[in-house]
Amino acid sequence: MTAEGTATVTDVRRVAEAALGWLSDNRDGFRLGDDALEPDADVNASWKPLGELAQTCVCVRRHTPPGSALHDTAADLLGHAWRETRHGELFLDLQRLEPCATYPLEVYAAFASGGLRHPAYEDFAAQLARTRSWRMTELLPNRLLSILNSERRSGLTPHEAAPAVLRRTWLGGLPEPWTFERTHGYTLTHVVFHLTDWGHDVRGVPADIAAYLETWIPAWLDSCVETRHWDLCCELLAVAASLPRPPAPELTEDAWAAVAEAQDDTGALTEMGRGPRGEEVLRVFANCYHSTLVAAFAATLTAARRPDDRNTDTTHRGVPA
Repeated sequence: MTAEGTATVTDVRRVAEAALGWLSDNRDGFRLGDDALEPDADVNASWKPLGELAQTCVCVRRHTPPGSALHDTAADLLGHAWRETRHGELFLDLQRLEPCATYPLEVYAAFASGGLRHPAYEDFAAQLARTRSWRMTELLPNRLLSILNSERRSGLTPHEAAPAVLRRTWLGGLPEPWTFERTHGYTLTHVVFHLTDWGHDVRGVPADIAAYLETWIPAWLDSCVETRHWDLCCELLAVAASLPRPPAPELTEDAWAAVAEAQDDTGALTEMGRGPRGEEVLRVFANCYHSTLVAAFAATLTAARRPDDRNTDTTHRGVPA
């Protein structure tokens, strides 16, 4: 951190390294467990965290050079997550048990985007995707965008056009910025993630929406820092790094400085609450894993899009600076 308390690219990268270190040390928290296929199993405590880990690791690996600590740790964790699915076999078992469920494909798509594929599952999913039931399942627009992107990443033909769906989302309507609140925040961040394939294709955000986000993300970040909502703060920082033209660094560096301050010495970041030198927050896996994942994701994207203070190369993995 600089003397003025602002965050350099090196500082941002340190946030990612510390976060990924904590995730590696706590990888047992992402295990599926023997009850992963049971009808009453809690998907939000098993498949969802595992899919989020896989998605973060794919993004980190994609935007960092081989041989770097970030790249190698992400690759190691992605391999761990894939082994938890028995190299994809559990997706086929799960989808057969719940043929109408969309979450197996959404989790699988994270692995598929990283080159880890299970042909038999994809064949089965392709059959399901051709059914009237699959195409007519009633979903909120942001959830439908997730399915469409998951179909594409899994080698299937998306069953609806994303641009039309986008305009039915809260973000697609360019709402009054003062109506922003927590639920809308999470909805809009995921809309951007689905449009850009989690920051991979920054040209996926239409110009009017990109301009809207460039204007208002700094103010929304200020509100997240003020309320110490680190999870949503990091999601907004990831969105900022996923735009065709990210906000100027000085508009987000205060938020990054606050995130770095809130991250504890182990690399963990609580979803909400004060930092390690303030009011104590219970640091258990459930309170830290998602915000720590998002911190690693956002920091990696941000470092990849900014000029490096150690060299002048501003391009990275085909993503325009």
